[in-house]
Amino acid sequence: MKVKICGITDVNTGIQAVKYGADAIGFVFAKSKRKVSEEKAREIAALLPKEVYKVGVFVNETLEEIERIASVVGLTHIQLHGDETADDCHSLSYPVIKAISFQSNQHLAAMSHFPADYILLDGPKGKYRGGNGTAFDWHQVDKNALKGKKVILAGGLDENNVEEAIRIIKPDMVDVSSGVETAGMKDLKKIKEFIKKAKRLPVGGEIK
Repeated sequence: MKVKICGITDVNTGIQAVKYGADAIGFVFAKSKRKVSEEKAREIAALLPKEVYKVGVFVNETLEEIERIASVVGLTHIQLHGDETADDCHSLSYPVIKAISFQSNQHLAAMSHFPADYILLDGPKGKYRGGNGTAFDWHQVDKNALKGKKVILAGGLDENNVEEAIRIIKPDMVDVSSGVETAGMKDLKKIKEFIKKAKRLPVGGEIK
C-alpha cells in the first residue's frame, strides 16, 4: 500500500516521513494552516529521493500559476482540490490527482470519467477543501463507480482506522494530514505508526 503524507512544511518531517516509508509528500499551496512557501517546498523537495512523489495541492488556481510553482518547486504531480474542469486536467503538463468529496455514488460515477491519473476520494468539505480530518462512511462507496481508476483514499484517516479503511475501499494509496498531527503539528511518532499499519495491507486488504 502506498502512503502520501500531506501538509509537510519543514525539512525534517519530510525527510523522516520518507525514511519511514512514505511514497508521496504533499505541499499545500492553497489557503490552509498548512500552506507552505515556494522556497520552503523547493528546499524540502530537493532533499527527497527521486522516486518519491512531490505533490502540489491547489484549489481553483490559474493553470499558469500552477505550472510556474510546479517548475520552481520541482513537483512531480498536481493535486486539484477545487472546482477544476476536465479541460484543466488536460491542459496541465504534469500528472493530475483530482480530489472529490464523497457526496453520493451518483456524483462519484459522474466524476469517475475525469481525465486524471488518480482520483482522490476525500471526506466532506469543511473550512478548507481538504485536511479537515473528517471521515465518511466507506461502506457507502460503490467501488464499481471507480473501476479502472487509480484511487487515493483520504479524509479522517489515522493510525486507528487506516487498516479498516483499506480493507473496505481497497485503494491504491492512502493520504493523511491532520490524522498524523498533535496540536496542529506533524507528529513523527504518528506518521511512523500510520505508515507501518498502512504498509501491512496491500490492495486487497489481507494483512502481510
